[in-house]
Parts: sequence; structure tokens; C-alpha cells
Amino acid sequence: MSVRFGLLGAGRIGKVHARAIGGNPDAVLVAVADALPDAASALAAAHGARVATIDAIAADPGIDAVVICTPTDTHADLIERFVRAGKAVFCEKPIDLSVARVRACLSTVAAAKGVLMVGFNRRFDPDFMAVRAAIDAGRVGRVEMVTISSRDPGAPPLDYIARSGGIFRDMTIHDFDMARWLLGEEPETVLAAASVLTDPAIGRAGDYDSVNVILRTASGRQAVITNSRRAAYGYDQRIEVLGDKGAASALNTAEANIELADGAGFHRPPLLNFFMTRYVAAYANEIAAFVASVKTGAATPTTGDDGLRALILADAALKSVAEGRAVTVTEIG
Repeated sequence: MSVRFGLLGAGRIGKVHARAIGGNPDAVLVAVADALPDAASALAAAHGARVATIDAIAADPGIDAVVICTPTDTHADLIERFVRAGKAVFCEKPIDLSVARVRACLSTVAAAKGVLMVGFNRRFDPDFMAVRAAIDAGRVGRVEMVTISSRDPGAPPLDYIARSGGIFRDMTIHDFDMARWLLGEEPETVLAAASVLTDPAIGRAGDYDSVNVILRTASGRQAVITNSRRAAYGYDQRIEVLGDKGAASALNTAEANIELADGAGFHRPPLLNFFMTRYVAAYANEIAAFVASVKTGAATPTTGDDGLRALILADAALKSVAEGRAVTVTEIG
């Protein structure tokens, strides 16, 4: 029996998840809701689904699960509504921009005995999964340092930046989750630096576009994260894990795995342009994991608690920048 999905939000990430659902033999997209009727109609038509309101999706006993791809300030309310309606919920990060609101939402999920998976897609990237498998197999030994480079080819629109919660909650939050996943211990302190280097308008919107973060665990393990809203050479996504026996690295993904050598030197194709192409397999794997959890009743591999812990690290980074010091995680709400 296929898991029958309702999709809330037909924008850029909604289209990515619709494609992942459509490519899964155990899932089917049956309904799409969006505040923009034309967007909902186009996406629904592309996947053989119908256009429906959020109310109709919540009330439909034939819909087993929903994917929430709406603006961040709607996530917590929608999670609560749909777990109460008995639907399994997959929600894009973050659950909310407020740690207190996330905690309240997770209490509601627990009371309803609901199923909630938070969309940290990078854990499901085949290359990053291979790095984690190398750690689990003992190939690098005891993890000592994790280095994460994550740079976007360009900034999102300014109206998005203004409501995103800022770079730490919107962009670095993925890297906070990856760092937790790879370190094997929870970070205890956060030291962050942030600047506006790519576009003064981002600063006027109250955000940063260039940040570096150092996370440190109780045993001294460290993760270093570097983010930029501008990488002129493409979508830069790299990870290295250093241990006492060796290192495991995931390199960038290019449009083709070839190299041309001539009299002018060595030449390679450009990097994949952005997350919609770089993480196609990750999104497919992520939805497959959610479908498996819904069908079997097993715990989801990324949870509401993962979303909460990553948001706490984001808030600690903001506090670190504001106060110019290392911040302990326990200082955050």
C-alpha cells in the first residue's frame, strides 16, 4: 500500500519534494495546497494530483502524510494541526524561529503520539552517508575534528532574507545538524564570527552573508563551519572528518566527472548550480526514509529534537556574534 501524500507549499522546495514523492514506488502525491492557486495547479497537474485546501487535506482520511513546505512562521501551527488530525508529518527546517515555540510544538506532537520528521536532507546525501559509514566502521578512528564548507552560489531575494530568521537559522542550521551527526557528541560551546561582505543590502536587512563557527564538545572535539552567500564558482559543499587513524572527505560534485588536459592546463566542468540539483539523491533518500517510517512504524531518522538542537546552536551563534565571546549551549532558553 502506497503512502498517500498531501503537499503544503508549491514553491521551490515543494517542487523538489513532489519530484521525490513521485519517484518513490511506495508513495503517491494526491493533493497540493498553496496560497497561490496557479502554483498549486501547475504542480498538481505535473504529478497527477489535485488541488486542495489545507482544511480539505487535514480532513481527508485518504491522506496518510503531509510534507510542509510553507513559510517558516506557519510550520509549528501546521505540525500541531496535522498530528492532531492523525497524519504523519514531514516538515522542512526550521520548525520555528523560537526555541520556546519549538519546545511547545514538540510537546504537542508527543501528546498526540504523532510522527514528525524534520527535513535535514544532507544526512541522506550518498557521499555524506559514506563519510558517516567510514566513521561507524572505525576507518578514521576516534573523531577529533570536523570541517564543513557550505557556500551558496548567490544570496536569496532580500524579502526572503528579511523573514528567514537570519543566516544561522536558515543556512548554517543544516551544517549544525551535520556537525552533530558527524561529531558523535553534542556541542557544548559555540564561537561565531559574522560579516557582511557580499551585499550591503543583506546587512541593511539585519542579516549577515559570511560566517564562521567553531563548535566544541565536552571531550574537546571540534567542528569548524564556514558559510558564504556567494561562491562565484558554484554551489560549494565539502566535508572532512579527521580522526586519530585517518580522515574521510566528501568533495564537491560537478556537472560531469571528467577532466580535460591541454596546453593551457587541466580543466573540469563547473559545480552543480544549487541545492535543487546537488541534492537530488539526498531528497529522494530522505523521502524514502520517511515513507519507510510511516509504513513500518519505525522512528524517523531525523526528529523534532534534531530540529530543536540545531536551532539552539543557531541561537548560540547569534549570541556569540552579538557579545563577541564563546557561548555555552545551556545559556539558550
